[in-house]
Amino acid sequence: MPRLKPETHRARRENILDAAEHCFARSGFHRTTMQDICRQAGISAGALYVYFNSKEALIAGLCERDRAKLALELTELAESPDLMAALARLGEHYAIDQPREKRVLFVEMGAESTRNDEVGEIFRSVDRFCINSFAQVFERARAAGRIAPAVDTNVIAQVIALIGDGLFWRRAVDPDFDAKAVLPVLIELIAGFVNPTGDAGAERTVTTKRRKATPEKRAETTKV
Repeated sequence: MPRLKPETHRARRENILDAAEHCFARSGFHRTTMQDICRQAGISAGALYVYFNSKEALIAGLCERDRAKLALELTELAESPDLMAALARLGEHYAIDQPREKRVLFVEMGAESTRNDEVGEIFRSVDRFCINSFAQVFERARAAGRIAPAVDTNVIAQVIALIGDGLFWRRAVDPDFDAKAVLPVLIELIAGFVNPTGDAGAERTVTTKRRKATPEKRAETTKV
């Protein structure tokens, strides 16, 4: 059997992961069979088992793919000149732009982690990675004087994880959920305890004050 080129190998693996993601979100972890994933991916069982030997291995592959993607996104977040604006864009990507199917899969994996030890360890390892990575981003920003947080940066990371979990859950279970309306409010809440400094912090303070001002007060300010 000829050896596959690396790019062909990666493409086939990604195709299988995409198929598994779709099947798990549609039917759940237990109702999905390896045969279902083969049909979705358009491959034989033999080809599937070359890459993944179980549904748990597929979950691990999906988590590793998402973890690698998040690592790149958090690098961009740490390097952004406006931390809160970058955090808002990241929130929009996950809570609005990505298909609801991905949020359904998140809920399915979380539920399965409570009764499947192997999936549970995978799920918790990704959760730890996310919290630790966010904590590092905020600690770097604090050390650089870009933020003056009111609480420990590890606590901030845990709060953001809780907010993200809530957004994912609501998006998964409520097809009418309006994340566009909720997300700006959540970003303002986060900014309150992250406390950006410098130009970004000053701009956010002015914006917040204008939002809080009454229509009459804003009109007076405009006239002046």
